[in-house]
Amino acid sequence: MEAKALLNRLIHAFSAPKPDPLPEPDEKLALGALMVRVAMSDHDYRVDEISRIDRLLSRLYGLNPVEAAKMRATSEKLEKQAPETDRFAHIIRETVSFEARVDALEVLWEIVLADGDIDEAELKVIDDARAALGLSEEDSARARETAFLS
Repeated sequence: MEAKALLNRLIHAFSAPKPDPLPEPDEKLALGALMVRVAMSDHDYRVDEISRIDRLLSRLYGLNPVEAAKMRATSEKLEKQAPETDRFAHIIRETVSFEARVDALEVLWEIVLADGDIDEAELKVIDDARAALGLSEEDSARARETAFLS
C-alpha cells in the first residue's frame, strides 16, 4: 500500500497545475525586488524588514496593506530568479528620472537601516545598486542621510 501511495503522489506531482508565470518586472517590481535583496543579503530576513518593505511599497505606490504584501511576495519571487542586482537597477535606471533613482536608493537605505544593523553584505548590494542606477557615492551618502532622518 505504501508503494502505491508513493506512486500516486508522483503521478499527481507531474500532473499538478503549473504556477502562473511571474510578471516581467517594471520599475516598481524592480525596486521591490531590490528592497527584498537588500533585506535578505545578511541572511536574516526579519519581520521588521518585511513590514518596512510593505509600508514603503504602500507609501510609494498608494497600495493598501494587502496589495503591498502581494507586491512584496511577487518581488520576493522575482528576487530569487534574478542572479544579479544590476538587472533590477538597470530597469529603474532606464525608466525613471535621476530624482526617482535617488529616491529608490534612499528607499534601499531605509531597508538597510530598518533592523538597526548594517551588514557588509547589505552595503555590497547597496553599492552594486548605486553603481547600476548611475549614481555617485555622494548621491548614496545623501540618500543614506535622508533615510536615516526618516
